Amino acid sequence: MAPYESDDAADEARDAAPHAGRRKAARYAVPVAVVGVAAATIGLVPALAASGDPDLPKITAQQLIDKIAKSDVQQLSGTVKISTDLGLPNLGGLESSLASGAAKGAGDGSSADPQSKLTELVSGMHTLRVAADGPDKQKLSLLESGSEYSLIRNGTNVWGYDSKTNSVSHSTSADSGKDHRAEPPATPKDFADQALKAVDGTTSVTVDGTEQVAGRAAYKLLIKPRQSGTTVGAISIAVDAKTGMPLKFTLTPKSGGAAVVDAGFTEVSFAEPAASTFDFTPPKGAKVTEHKEDATARRHAPKAGEGFAAHRDGSTVLGKGWTSIATFDTGAKGGLPTGGAKAGELGGFLGSLGDHVSGKFGKGTVFSTRLVNALITDDGKVYAGAVTKDALVKAANEGK
Repeated sequence: MAPYESDDAADEARDAAPHAGRRKAARYAVPVAVVGVAAATIGLVPALAASGDPDLPKITAQQLIDKIAKSDVQQLSGTVKISTDLGLPNLGGLESSLASGAAKGAGDGSSADPQSKLTELVSGMHTLRVAADGPDKQKLSLLESGSEYSLIRNGTNVWGYDSKTNSVSHSTSADSGKDHRAEPPATPKDFADQALKAVDGTTSVTVDGTEQVAGRAAYKLLIKPRQSGTTVGAISIAVDAKTGMPLKFTLTPKSGGAAVVDAGFTEVSFAEPAASTFDFTPPKGAKVTEHKEDATARRHAPKAGEGFAAHRDGSTVLGKGWTSIATFDTGAKGGLPTGGAKAGELGGFLGSLGDHVSGKFGKGTVFSTRLVNALITDDGKVYAGAVTKDALVKAANEGK
C-alpha cells in the first residue's frame, strides 16, 4: 500500500515530537530501559505473515505519534522475537566470552542478575514471553535451549531466576511501579520510545501504509534521517491501530541488507493475565542473592534514551541529530595495547579487525559495525556514533 503522505508531513510530526517526549509512558513493559546503541538489532520475519494490508482510516504522522503518546496499555501477554545483526566479525566464540565477562562486571556476578543476564539481548536472536498487569506486576522470560530466565516484578519485589544454574536474584524497591535498575530494551515499545526522541529537524517522518502484526491491524510509521553521514537508513514502527501500542520495531542500516534491529510481537493478547503469572517462590536448593537497593546509584543510572552527554563519564557530544558523535579521553596513550607479549598479541589482533586512519589528529584505528563505528586514536581518544568512518575522522580532526 502506498504511503499516506509525503515528507512534507515531517514538519507537522516534529511539532508533536516534544509532546511525545513528555507524555506519560505506557507502563505495560517489564521493567526494562535501554542499551544506548546496544540495545539491539535484527532482521525478523513475523511469525504471522500478512495476508494483505489491512484497510484502515487515513492518518497523519502527527496523529500517529499522538496515538502512540496516548497509549496506556496496562494489561497484556504475548511473545516477542528480537535479534541483533551488527555484522561483527566471526571471532570463534570470543565475542560471546567478552560480552559475558562485561555483563558480569556490570552486575553482581550472579547468573540471575538482570543487569548481566539481559545484556545478552544485544546480540543474536531471542524469544521472550512478556506479561503485565498494571505498573506493579510485570514478567519477562527469556527462553533458551533447555532453560529459561525470568525477571518478575510483583509489588515491591523484583526477582530474577536462571533455571540453568538454579540461581535467584532478589531486590526490593520502595518505588513500586518504577524502574529500579538500568536494563536493555526488550519490547517494541522500548525501542520506539527511544526512536521518537530522535525526531527533530534532522528527521523525515511519514506514515508508510499498513500491515498485519501478530494478527492485528497496524499503521507503519517510517522515520528517516535527513542528514548524510549517518549509518542509519530507516526506522519502521508498526503501531496497533486500536490501542496505539507499538507492535514491531525495525531499524535498517544505510548500507542495506538485513535489519540491524528488529523486535516484534508474534502473538499478543490484551486480556488480564492470571494473577499466578507474577507469583514466585525460590525453588528448593536455589542460590539466592539479595540486593540492597542503592538509591544514589538508582538516581544516577542512565535511563532509556539518554545519550552519551547524559552519562557521568566525562564524555561530550560533537554535532547533533543522527550524526552526533560521542567523544571521550581514555587517558591511555599509545592507542591499542602493545606492551608485553600478550598485550602486543591482543593489540595486533584487534588492530587487524580495524582500519588504520590518519589525519590532523594523528593516527588511529576505526572499528566498524553495520550501525555503530568507533575511532580510537593513538593518543587515547575515542570517537563513536552511528556515523561513517569519514565522519569520525572529520570529527577527530576538528576536535584536535
